[in-house]
Amino acid sequence: MLKKLFIIASLSLFLQIAQAKDLPDFTELVERQASAVVNVSTTQTIRNAQAIPGMPNLPEGDPFYEFFRRFVPQVPREQESQSLGSGFIISADGYILTNAHVVDSADKITIRLSDKREFKAKVIGADKRTDVALLKIEATGLPKITQGDVNLLKVGEWVLAIGSPFGFDSSVTAGIVSAKGRSLSQENFVPFIQTDVAINPGNSGGPLFNMKGEVVGINSQIYSRSGGYMGLSFAIPIDVAMDVVKQLRATGKVTRGRIGVVIQEVTRELADSFGLAKPTGALISNVEKGGPADKAGIQSSDVILKFDGKVVNSSSDLPRMVAATRPGFKALVEVWRKGEARDIAVVVGEIADENRIAQRGNKNGGSAPSSSASSERLGLALSELTGEQKAQLQIEAGLLVEEVKGAALKSELHRGDIILAVNNSAVNSVDQFNELIKQIPKGRNVALLVRRGEMTSYVALRLDEK
Repeated sequence: MLKKLFIIASLSLFLQIAQAKDLPDFTELVERQASAVVNVSTTQTIRNAQAIPGMPNLPEGDPFYEFFRRFVPQVPREQESQSLGSGFIISADGYILTNAHVVDSADKITIRLSDKREFKAKVIGADKRTDVALLKIEATGLPKITQGDVNLLKVGEWVLAIGSPFGFDSSVTAGIVSAKGRSLSQENFVPFIQTDVAINPGNSGGPLFNMKGEVVGINSQIYSRSGGYMGLSFAIPIDVAMDVVKQLRATGKVTRGRIGVVIQEVTRELADSFGLAKPTGALISNVEKGGPADKAGIQSSDVILKFDGKVVNSSSDLPRMVAATRPGFKALVEVWRKGEARDIAVVVGEIADENRIAQRGNKNGGSAPSSSASSERLGLALSELTGEQKAQLQIEAGLLVEEVKGAALKSELHRGDIILAVNNSAVNSVDQFNELIKQIPKGRNVALLVRRGEMTSYVALRLDEK
């Protein structure tokens, strides 16, 4: 019995040693690269007007509010808000990369090097859309990072982060690449690198290294339900960041291209509706009137398959491709329209500054519908819009969804939606709608262009096979 236990223990120890030999050794990498990583400390002064102690906190509508505002002396109070982040040196003469959110609204930025020297930094430029900021300190002969090739980065590959989580300088964490090209909500211009490297507050802006000691990303954010690390970390690819840096160094700002379309993902059902062999590309659900795409002849229901020779595998690819294109450039766009591919030349416009972007109000509403009917194959009760409703909605055609039942209950349609088109054809009457539906074979999917409030998108609905 003892001999058996000894053999089992020996085998267990042997397996542990064998596994340990397969694990990577990060020590040399850290020794070579840690000196190029910096601590970024920011201070923001917040000034508040506060009355003398004991003054009541009155709302503006209170009759005594104006009396106290005029006659009770106000004592200005200053508060300092401090935050910590990370960064890394990209040139020996003091250029440093970090996240834009790390230095946003900062009055003072202090850079602390690994040798404990401190420098005041100035912001050369920051781009909130990619969360990249370029800083400069007055120093020379600094250690700098080596840029890696993100295209060679593989899922499952070991990666390492160095930063200052919670102010603990030069902290090292490691993990693997979980995925590439991740799209996050409100982040249309960055194909994030997802890792399971432990990232916490203070790591933001720090480098993500591959095993060669090359920087492949900037640690930017985490996905968390608790506010702390939960195994999902996201880094900005270094090539995206360096493209931003070039523009920031040259002009202090970033310009991006636009073509003026609203897009959505092509699902398998929508691909079937439009006659595509597989779900690929970006489906256009709306075209901005007078925009670059509209002027070029691109239409709603077109599926963009290629942009300037690059394949659009999913809808998230298109915004990044267009944004990276110089405004004024004539790009060749391959679209799928009514069962065939065609090329259209589009002159790329420029994305307006964030401060100038306006949003229209909701203009839904109007008089009662003029007539109604039902589409039994889809399980929809539809009515035709009045001229007043069309004018208020700023549309030329469409049908109001009065009731959703039957097969349509499985779809994303709701009462009050406006159906603008069936596949590629605009609809203006219930009879026309039913005629278009009759032409679609049983068991196939139909794509309905639906407007809900100010949003327009395609909804796929499978026709009853019975």
